[in-house]
Formats: sequence, C-alpha cells, structure tokens
Amino acid sequence: MQKLTDFQKRVYNIVREIPKGKVSTYKEIAKKLGNIYFSRAVGNALNKNRDFKKIPCYRVVKSNGEIGGYFFGQSEKTKLLRKEGIKIKNGKILDFDRLLFKF
Repeated sequence: MQKLTDFQKRVYNIVREIPKGKVSTYKEIAKKLGNIYFSRAVGNALNKNRDFKKIPCYRVVKSNGEIGGYFFGQSEKTKLLRKEGIKIKNGKILDFDRLLFKF
C-alpha cells in the first residue's frame, strides 16, 4: 500500500468531519488547510484515496454544486449521495447552500 503524504493525511482527516447527508467543496477543504489555492491539490489527494469506507470523499463536490468526479465514476457518486438523502438533478445538488458543510 502506498504511504500517505502529510498533506493527504490532513485532507483525509478533514473529509472525515463531513457529516452524513452533507457535502463540502474542494475550496472549503482548501480554506480549512489555510490556502484556498490548494483546491486542486485537495482534488489530487482525494483522487488517491483508497479507503472509501473511512474517508467519504464522495461527499466533496464542486463549489458550483456540481457533483464532480469520483474514482468509481459520477453515477456511483450520485448513488452514494442519494443514499444519504441528497437530491441531485442534472449532475447538480439541489438545495446546495443548505447542504454545504463549512468547517
């Protein structure tokens, strides 16, 4: 198994804080890390996540409410989010502002 970088560990620990039924964004996580310009790096770290049960990276979406990418594909990400009660239409989260988890 690949050794995690300190940055990946920090990102994964933050993602663990997102409650079931809520979503957060790459930008919100980057802010929590101290620099909004880390958004892309957050996405890259989440792309390397292989502990899907402990690190719910599917709860991280784009700042515009689009669900964004996922290792297993957008349809699987949509399915997981819907299973938590999140409504999605045309690839966007409905009532995004209410469901957005800020740290």
